[in-house]
Amino acid sequence: MSAPLYRWPATAKFGRVIPKTKFYEHATISTTVREKFVNEVQRITWAYKLADETIHLRCSSTVPEIQVFTVDAKDDDVSETVLTAIDKAVPFPIIFEIIRGTGNYAQTRMIAAHKQLGSTPPQLSAYFATDWLPADTPRAPLPPAIDLPSLYSGLLTPILPFATRSGEKMSEVIGRMDQARKLEREIAGLERRIRSEPQLNRKVELRRRLRDRTAALAALTDPAARTTEDAPWRS
Repeated sequence: MSAPLYRWPATAKFGRVIPKTKFYEHATISTTVREKFVNEVQRITWAYKLADETIHLRCSSTVPEIQVFTVDAKDDDVSETVLTAIDKAVPFPIIFEIIRGTGNYAQTRMIAAHKQLGSTPPQLSAYFATDWLPADTPRAPLPPAIDLPSLYSGLLTPILPFATRSGEKMSEVIGRMDQARKLEREIAGLERRIRSEPQLNRKVELRRRLRDRTAALAALTDPAARTTEDAPWRS
């Protein structure tokens, strides 16, 4: 996904290294996930705190602050399992920057899940990410925003897998993407069944269902569409 790295405001700089053990204390983490922390993560830094007192944007109960964490990878990447454990331990939305390599070979990518507060643990969407970019890539200014919720949406929008619709709330976008992922899995399953189905009449029915699901997926991912209430897969 082609999207920028952001130039975080100097007034929001925090720069505190967080020991991995802190996340073990604030979340239920299995032995397997702890091993991933040890094997994949070199260092976790709470790099920036985007809040009313640091960047003068009004907060809300849904987005009281936005944290920016940089995670230095020991190898090629850090798994989403580790990011999920961090996300669930921190009661604020997080934007991650994963850093791999050193010197001229250093690369960075931004990755984040949409986090909905109000439950324990908070609800997380799938993770969305930029491509890997050279660490010295020029950074873009923050997207324009009137408050922290709109800033959060503005940060996430460029890394979403398809375009948002006019006037669509971020929670609605995430819901639409969840539906699209379910349809993609169903389409893949139908394609496998069609390849292996020996009976012509059943194959014809499977192809009809595949056309319906494919049309429904196209409607879900069309930025010009306003609703999916009449999508064929719902009937």
